[in-house]
Amino acid sequence: PVLLAAAAGATRRIQLGLGVLNPYSAHPVELAMHAATLQELSGGRAILGIAAGAAEFLGKAGIEQSRPLVRTREAVLSCRALLTGSSPAEVPGAGDWTIDARLAVPAGTGVPIYVGAMSPKMLALAGELADGVLALLYPPEHYPTAVAQIADGALRAGRAVTDLDVPACVWVSVDEDRHRAVGPLAEKLAFYGTAFAPYLLERVGLRPLDFEPAAQAFASGDLARAIELVSPEMLRLGIAGTPDDVVSRCRSLVAAGASHISFGPPLGPDPVAAVELIGRSVVPALRASLDQAVLAP
Repeated sequence: PVLLAAAAGATRRIQLGLGVLNPYSAHPVELAMHAATLQELSGGRAILGIAAGAAEFLGKAGIEQSRPLVRTREAVLSCRALLTGSSPAEVPGAGDWTIDARLAVPAGTGVPIYVGAMSPKMLALAGELADGVLALLYPPEHYPTAVAQIADGALRAGRAVTDLDVPACVWVSVDEDRHRAVGPLAEKLAFYGTAFAPYLLERVGLRPLDFEPAAQAFASGDLARAIELVSPEMLRLGIAGTPDDVVSRCRSLVAAGASHISFGPPLGPDPVAAVELIGRSVVPALRASLDQAVLAP
């Protein structure tokens, strides 16, 4: 929230997303307060992202991730009520953790709520409730399957998946030097790999257990060894390489219907340079691909 407040004062057009935040380490009232404050500071450019979080990392903080589907549903309904000036107590299904709370200064109807999701049930829940879905794609080629699962939830709520913003969320590390680009993504995979959803890893022939050696090396402080233990198959869970490599992998997302791609960290060995490289070399090429897809008979 602090960095986004600074960004709100330094920008005029870009939307600013909180999150994704989870309803375990922060209460829904707190989440709604953050979003309402950012909405006011930014002149109406805030987005609130909510997800259940990762059980492994919440556990390290002594927090139990109980009933993630229920808690996420309750958090979305509670935050939406609070942001629009209502009380969660007035909303069926919002849970009983926010008695008759209200925001003194609500944000009106303009804060979209996005849900971060990986599992089929969470993706369906997001399709049912959210304004947008951050479908975490490991690997990126999982996008069509994720969209179908989101569509199932949207149908349950009497709407179409096209009513939601569904960006393709991918981890990217880009550099003009392909070898330099690999390291940052390998480091991230060494840290997070054991927490990935097993069913997603199965799609590329991997298991969470396969990441244990790299995770142990990372935990011991041997970063070079951790990176070395991340296999080419593991690297396929994200995108690492030159701008042309990134464009090549992302074109399949455009072909699958994605009109919005979220480039997630690590971005590259130099994150600022990577953002500039994405803006200069990747985005224009993908926009051209999207234009061609729209014009194709």
